[in-house]
This record gives sequence, C-alpha cells and structure tokens, in this order.
Amino acid sequence: MDDLPGRLDVPGGRRSRRAPDTHLHSVSVDEKPGVQATGLTAPDLPPVPGKEPSISRDYEYVRHGTVSILAGIDLHTGHLFANVEDRHRSVEFIGLLKKIDAHYPPEALIRVVLDNHSAHISKETVAYLGTRPGRFEYVHTPKHGSWLNLIECVFSKMARTFLRHIRVQSKEELKARILQGIAEINASPVIFRWNKFDLGTA
Repeated sequence: MDDLPGRLDVPGGRRSRRAPDTHLHSVSVDEKPGVQATGLTAPDLPPVPGKEPSISRDYEYVRHGTVSILAGIDLHTGHLFANVEDRHRSVEFIGLLKKIDAHYPPEALIRVVLDNHSAHISKETVAYLGTRPGRFEYVHTPKHGSWLNLIECVFSKMARTFLRHIRVQSKEELKARILQGIAEINASPVIFRWNKFDLGTA
C-alpha cells in the first residue's frame, strides 16, 4: 500500500514509510465553491387547501454573493470538518488543514485524499506542510477522477438536504445555516462507502 503513486508526505516530497504502529487517520478533502446566497423578492405563500397544494415562491430572487465550503470527512468515523469562506485560496485550505491537525493526537499520521487543485499544492501549502513533518500524507485522486473522492458524496447530500431551495437575507446567514447543517451531520455521523462496482464493464 505504501507504494501507490501519488502517496506523498508533501507534494514533491519523499514517499511515506510509516512505522507499523503509527495511528493512521484518513480524511477525504475538497471544496464546494460558488454556493449562492440567494434571497426572496417577496414572502413565500403558504399552501391553500383545494387550490395550492404546496408553498408558492416568486421565480425572481436576489443575489447576495457566493461562499465556498472547504470540507473533509474522516473515512473511519464519518466526522466532518468544514469551514465556510468567501474564497478558496491556499490560506483558506491551510485553515482547514489546521482544523484537521488540531483534531487528532499529535503522534497520529493523517492521510489526506484530495485532487490536484492549485491550493492543495501551492507554495504556501507546501510551506505549511513543511512545518508539520511526518504529520500529513497526500493521496491524490486520478486525473479526471476527483468524483472518486468520497467527500463529493457529502457535498451531494448537502445539496439535496439543507442547501436545497435555501433562501437567505445575507451571506452571513448562509454561512451560519451551512455550519448548523454540518453540526447536525456531526451529531449523527455517517460513514460513506463505495458500493462494489466492476471497472471492467465501464
């Protein structure tokens, strides 16, 4: 397992040779940019028995801007790490790595499954990883295969639940509601697993 391509302590660094007794945690990481903070132009109308079976909403809406969700899920426990930011540059990604770092015992090795987004391998990120030698181990998803990263399933769940048809009055309200949704996910964490599939038939 240690000889898989792309498994590095830091981008461009040495291949990991961890001791057999090292406590390992695997975290699937990515960003969901462009989450729109949209508001109502008029109040929703409630259902009317015999006339309107569901809530009616004006098709027009107000744009308040967008936010990015930077998140990682522990593949063993289902615990979700997340920050909601205005942008998703290296500094925001490093902020997520710091949150993940603080969560685990200092002697543990953290395996991070992620794609080759520029923020993941930037000079700033590599410099931060250099301050935590032996702490992080990168495993990159294949090119054009970022859909294999299980954090994408979490983003899909968000889109189908608390982000679905959401309307807010500001970006700040959107951030608060996203963080509330993440807290509810962590209150009842789910371990995501791929069902078996045959790549030979694809």
